[in-house]
Amino acid sequence: MIQHKIELHDPRAHLFRITLTIPKPLPNQAFCMAVWIPGSYLVREFSKQVQELTAKQGGKSLTIAQLSKNTWSLANTSTKPITVTYLVYAFDASVRTAFLDSTRGFFNGTSMFMRIAGQENHPQQVVIEPPVRTELVEGSWRVATALLALKTNKAGWGTYLASGYDELADSPFELGEFWEGKFTVRGIPHRFVVSGAAATFDGKRLLADTQKIVEAELAFWHGSFHKGYVFMLRAMDNGYGGLEHMNSTALIAKRSDLPRMGDDTTPEGYVTLLGLISHEYFHTWNVKRLRPAGLVPYDYDRENHTELLWFFEGFTSYYDDLLLRRAGLINDERYLGLLAKTINQVQQTPGRLVHSLASSSYEAWTKYYRMDENSVNSTVSYYTKGSLVALCLDLMLHERGSNLDTVMQRLWQKHAASQPNGICAIDEAALVEAISDKVSRAALLQWVHTTDELPLTKLLASVGVETVAVKAGLAQQLGLRVSTDGGIKIKQVLSGTLAAKAGFAAGDEWVAVEAKDQTWRISSLDEVLLYAPSGKPITAWIARDKQVLKLALALPKNQMLNADVRLKITDAKKLASWLE
Repeated sequence: MIQHKIELHDPRAHLFRITLTIPKPLPNQAFCMAVWIPGSYLVREFSKQVQELTAKQGGKSLTIAQLSKNTWSLANTSTKPITVTYLVYAFDASVRTAFLDSTRGFFNGTSMFMRIAGQENHPQQVVIEPPVRTELVEGSWRVATALLALKTNKAGWGTYLASGYDELADSPFELGEFWEGKFTVRGIPHRFVVSGAAATFDGKRLLADTQKIVEAELAFWHGSFHKGYVFMLRAMDNGYGGLEHMNSTALIAKRSDLPRMGDDTTPEGYVTLLGLISHEYFHTWNVKRLRPAGLVPYDYDRENHTELLWFFEGFTSYYDDLLLRRAGLINDERYLGLLAKTINQVQQTPGRLVHSLASSSYEAWTKYYRMDENSVNSTVSYYTKGSLVALCLDLMLHERGSNLDTVMQRLWQKHAASQPNGICAIDEAALVEAISDKVSRAALLQWVHTTDELPLTKLLASVGVETVAVKAGLAQQLGLRVSTDGGIKIKQVLSGTLAAKAGFAAGDEWVAVEAKDQTWRISSLDEVLLYAPSGKPITAWIARDKQVLKLALALPKNQMLNADVRLKITDAKKLASWLE
């Protein structure tokens, strides 16, 4: 059996050592590193972290030829076992790659394991060696992963089994000291591990709230999966993120967002964390077992394009907070506040008027995952606008006596529930077919393939929710996104706005205003209206590459320009008929 042995070679230098054993190599056996990780649509070139690659067969060194940026070939003619050894540099604390130091280890399979050409579907073992005590600064380390344990000690060090490379690539490992809790829902064991938490962390509450999310989502799908599930959460001073896997998820949250012992309030940061947990767990079905046709099978050597990320990510984003409401973790007002936040994010993105959701999905590799100062004008998030499309579709179906739940469950039952692992490719035709109402089908295609505005106000009113305009701050009225650390630094200029017409550019520093023959230095946008009357033209002094320029700027006359919205309940019974 193919075996990958992992050693913590040098935690202080952030180096793992991998020994790959190929028991029955093909002639001139080739092997590869992935260039991307499923769920994160960017070519990351994991092979760049590989060092000191060597190979032996029968005790003799083999010549290794590099065939491409991520592929190598061995000069073997015999089919006797081959061992390949290499180091992997691991110092990325995100959920997407690998990390190792004297306090913690973490890795995804795509960052660590070579894919053996022609043997991708063969069973593979992972042997993870316990660390040498003197290498580590802190305490006793343990292991957490969703892979099947074949022979491990109480701490989890030992041998694990993957059915093939896909499962190997899809099973992250958490190493180190961590808090751990467990619960079982519908006979499925769930394990939650948290590293980096402060002493005030209330693990009991996090576990209980996560169990409510799991119960709500298992009830939603009317189906389960064949293995247990592992949540792996890294608490950091500042960070946020998650990545879905078939039987686990890797999460990052601010340490201050974790629930605290003795505090029974539910602050915004904790709600954000619960929404992240809900989102990644929902992916257990929607994107891992129901998968876009463009990602079946995964091609680990190049971009895998699909126009359906608005569904797999956007609809998941719709349900993550909605299921918090159904699980009783937030109330109606809190839910509508989260929904309003999403609406405002989309409405303050000019790119929604030039880039369709289908195109945004397809071009995720080059646009969404490669953001720059103009991205707000050139593209729209398939997460946020996709979630609003799900909202509109749900509300439209609700008007016709159905709902979006039914559509999702039809997709699951027809395309994945009967599969051994629940894995099935679906395309847009399958999605549209699951919607029984023709009007809703046509509306969905229009919302996805054009840049037409969504009928949010009308559809929300149908369930007793009024959209109320709220005065925006001066930066938003002008169309600026700024940083005020040590001055007013322009980060983005929204197209079609007063700031864009005046000629502001990303990277400018706004240093002064000139109005009525007076010039005033400013350090915050609040000072602009102190020195210059609203609704009147002024001169903005900006520094660009140390050159001072003067821009003619029209201050807004209407304080509701580019206003945000909040959502107000006008009919609680209608709202309940939708949410419950």
